[in-house]
Amino acid sequence: MAALADARRRAGLTALYLGIFATIWLSVPVAEPPFGAVLVAASIAALMTAGAGGALVIRGRIEGPLGRDAAADRKYLVIFAGELAAAGFGAVLLAVTGRSAYIPVLVGAVVGVHFWPLAPVLRDPALRILAILVCLAALAGLIAGAMSSVPPGTVVGAGVGVLLLGYAIGALIRGAMTLRASHG
Repeated sequence: MAALADARRRAGLTALYLGIFATIWLSVPVAEPPFGAVLVAASIAALMTAGAGGALVIRGRIEGPLGRDAAADRKYLVIFAGELAAAGFGAVLLAVTGRSAYIPVLVGAVVGVHFWPLAPVLRDPALRILAILVCLAALAGLIAGAMSSVPPGTVVGAGVGVLLLGYAIGALIRGAMTLRASHG
């Protein structure tokens, strides 16, 4: 029972965090209708997913205290700090060199790469697949920016946003399955 509650809390946290970040990424592209309307709808879905993830976390806390792993927490913070430093330094460098349109590409690539070392820390090996897909979305944005008039941020924002939303929805499904397993 405790293992199911822990898995449910982790799934809820994943849905909460990735739902919020999906909303942010989906707000990067500036698009006219009908694509703009699709992005707004996806943002609303991401916020709803984050809310449902938060509800799973709250329900899990009601079921008992959250077990903490101090070593995993430290690793998470180091990875997160490295991600922020790389993205921040790179963004400043791109802005100073007049390439600010490519900031979403860099940030997307850094976000993708950071999922790789997070997979064992968060005990979620599927994060490695997400890492690859997010890096491919960043690469698609780079190619679009270099070879067409499509802004890189449009490709990266929509791509990463949809990927994070999909992963968050998957986490919600996993959390719901643990809820069903604990009651049935």
